[in-house]
Amino acid sequence: MDGKIAKVNTTLLTWLGRTRDELVGRRYFSDLLTVGGRLYHETHFAPLLRMQGHIGGIALEMKAADGTRLPVLVTSTVKTTSDGRPLLIRTTVFDARDRRAYERELLRARREAERERERVQRLATTLQRSLLPPTLPDVPGIELASHYHTASTDEVGGDFYDVFPLADGRWGLFLGDVSGKGAGAAAVTSLTRYTLRAASVYDPDPVRVLTNLNTVLEHEFRGTDPRHCTVVFGLLTPGETGCSLTLASGGHPPALLLRSDGTAEELTTPGGQLVGALPEARFATTTARLGPGDTVVLYTDGLIEARTDDRGGRYGEEALLAFARDLAPAGADATVAAVARLLDEFGEGLDDDTAVLALGIPHRAEGDRGAGAATAVPHGGAAGADGAVRTV
Repeated sequence: MDGKIAKVNTTLLTWLGRTRDELVGRRYFSDLLTVGGRLYHETHFAPLLRMQGHIGGIALEMKAADGTRLPVLVTSTVKTTSDGRPLLIRTTVFDARDRRAYERELLRARREAERERERVQRLATTLQRSLLPPTLPDVPGIELASHYHTASTDEVGGDFYDVFPLADGRWGLFLGDVSGKGAGAAAVTSLTRYTLRAASVYDPDPVRVLTNLNTVLEHEFRGTDPRHCTVVFGLLTPGETGCSLTLASGGHPPALLLRSDGTAEELTTPGGQLVGALPEARFATTTARLGPGDTVVLYTDGLIEARTDDRGGRYGEEALLAFARDLAPAGADATVAAVARLLDEFGEGLDDDTAVLALGIPHRAEGDRGAGAATAVPHGGAAGADGAVRTV
């Protein structure tokens, strides 16, 4: 049981380039190992074998007569006498050169895949950033904030938003979500963003803007690869103590209005249809007057479609409205920060990218905290001075 070789077969002798006379009764098994192999054999392999009586599949390296290293898998079993006393150690050696080559190739392929994934992630991140404004503009009397939550770093999402100046001191803004992911969605997103900006310069009426976008998308992507999106477009007209905001929606979730008095409501636009899906799509508008302390939040559907349990339950619009009521009153920065924390809390339940855009009217003075008003009337009804909903 001292490890001296008592018997060796021809196969191992051939691998090592040695003769039977060189080994039997003269050398120990550990003598056939490399320096590192001997150290491991003495400190780990042999002690475990003595304790357990068997040890298998251990990767070691043997050293041939010409100095060549031979990767092997070693299995040893202690054979005992009838009364349980150790008699000899039977060791089986498997040639692991093919396995070592396979492991090296597997490692190389894994590293190459990791490098490729990192490259794709960098490309996706760069492309995603090119589809979003690097910063939001400074709008006098308006506080703006935004957040983009990426569900997957491997694919480009179709969520987008922007805020930009128009004539006569007015501002345009939009937020939307293109169907699909990847390069195809990115191309549609780019076309959508530039079409919205160009159309609003020509005619800033929100319904007209979405109608122009619908014409472009329906014409460009009809056929075997139809593409559509949900969009909310806003026309912001600043005033002395606040602003007027007219929103037109094409199949998009309703914006939220957080009032300075601590209430919150949805700015609904019933009847607005997907943009790009139909030749003659209909879009709905609503107008809200915002006063100091009021904040409007736009968001994409990744937020309300987040999974909240293992049974597939979704967060939903009702839960989001309750969240807004608990949060109000809050400025744009505070609102977006709270939504960003909510998105982080969803963790793996968030399957889709989510974009959030908020605009608020800061308090100018303690005595100037009047709240604005939002009014929605049915199509064809009388509209008050504060606002209206219309469909076309």
